[in-house]
Amino acid sequence: MKKLHFIAIIVFSAAIFAGCDLEAAAGRQDCNMKVGIVFDIGGKNDRSFNAAAWEGAQRAEKELGICLYDVEPGNPTSIEPAMRAFAEKNFDLVVGVGFAQGPIMQRVATDYPNINFAIVDGVIFEADGKTPKANVASLVFREHEGSYLVGMIAASKSRTGVLGFLGGMDIPLIHRFNKGYEEGARAINPNIRIETNYVGVTDHAWNNPGRGKELALSQIEKGADVIFTAAGNSGLGAFDAVEQYGRHPDGQPNRFVIGVDSNQNGVKPGFVLTSMVKRVDNAVFDAVQSVLEGNFAGGFHVFGLDKDGVAYAMDDNNAGLVPDSVIEQVEKARTQIVEGEIKVTDAMAN
Repeated sequence: MKKLHFIAIIVFSAAIFAGCDLEAAAGRQDCNMKVGIVFDIGGKNDRSFNAAAWEGAQRAEKELGICLYDVEPGNPTSIEPAMRAFAEKNFDLVVGVGFAQGPIMQRVATDYPNINFAIVDGVIFEADGKTPKANVASLVFREHEGSYLVGMIAASKSRTGVLGFLGGMDIPLIHRFNKGYEEGARAINPNIRIETNYVGVTDHAWNNPGRGKELALSQIEKGADVIFTAAGNSGLGAFDAVEQYGRHPDGQPNRFVIGVDSNQNGVKPGFVLTSMVKRVDNAVFDAVQSVLEGNFAGGFHVFGLDKDGVAYAMDDNNAGLVPDSVIEQVEKARTQIVEGEIKVTDAMAN
C-alpha cells in the first residue's frame, strides 16, 4: 500500500510540474539558492494573502538572486505532492502559504529533516506537540492588533452605527481579525453594532467572491456602511457590493470596504476606506534571506505592530477619506498597544 501511495505521489507531482520543468530547476547553477512556494487554493493573484507572499518571494528573486518556482495547486489534494516535489529536488527553502498547509508540512518536513521550510500562518511542532520543529520557520502575525486600528477607523467613519465583518473560513484565526476589529470599533463607539458572516467552513471559503458579495449585500441591507473583509479572494465580492451602492451627494461613497493582508486600496479606489496589511511579503523575504545568509532558524517568528508586521494602509487611493484627527487617534492607540497600555484580545488564545 505504501508503495502504491508513493507511486501516486510521483505521478501526481509530474502532472503538477509539467509546466514548471522541475528537473531543469534542480540542476540550475546560475542562482544563489532555489526556493519553491506552494500557494493555497486562492492562488497567487488573489490580490490579498497569497499575493502578499508572492510579492515577497518575487522581491527575493530580484534582490537576492534566487531561483524561484511556484505552484498554484487549485485543490487541497495537490498541495502535498507539490511540497514533496520541491523537497525531493533538494530546494534550499520550501514555503507553504496558509494555515491549512500545517498538517501537510508537518509530514513533509518530518520526512525531509535537512530541508528548510517556512509556513505562513501556521505553527509546526515536533512529535511531542510542544517543541517547535527545527527545520520549519512558523511565520505568524498579531492580526488582532492591526484589526483593532482599522476598527477604530471604521467606527469613526460610520454614519449608521452599524459595521460589517466578512470572514472567509469560520476558524479561530479569522475570529482573531473579527475580535480585534470589534474592540477597536467599540473604543470609538461603545454602542456600535457589528454584523458578522463567514463564507464557509472548508477551504473553498477563500475563493468564492460571489458568496462574498451576497453576504456583504445582506450586511448592507441591515445597515452596515463599512465592511471589513478577511476572506481572501472571496472578499473581493464585498468590494463589488459597496461599489454597487454608489456615492453620496457629497461625492463620497455610501458604503465602504476595508481590505486585508495586501494593500487593497487600489482595487476600487475611493470605496476602500483602508486596508489591514499583514506584511507577509516581508516575512517571506526575511525567511529567504535568512537561508541565504546561513542564519535560518526554525520556530516562531511573530510579526505585530511592534515590528510593523501589521498596519493600516494610507495612500493616494484613500487620501481624504480618513480625517487627520482620526489618524491621530489611531496612531495614539498604536503606540499604546505596542507599549502594552492597550491589550487587544487574541481570540486564538481564549
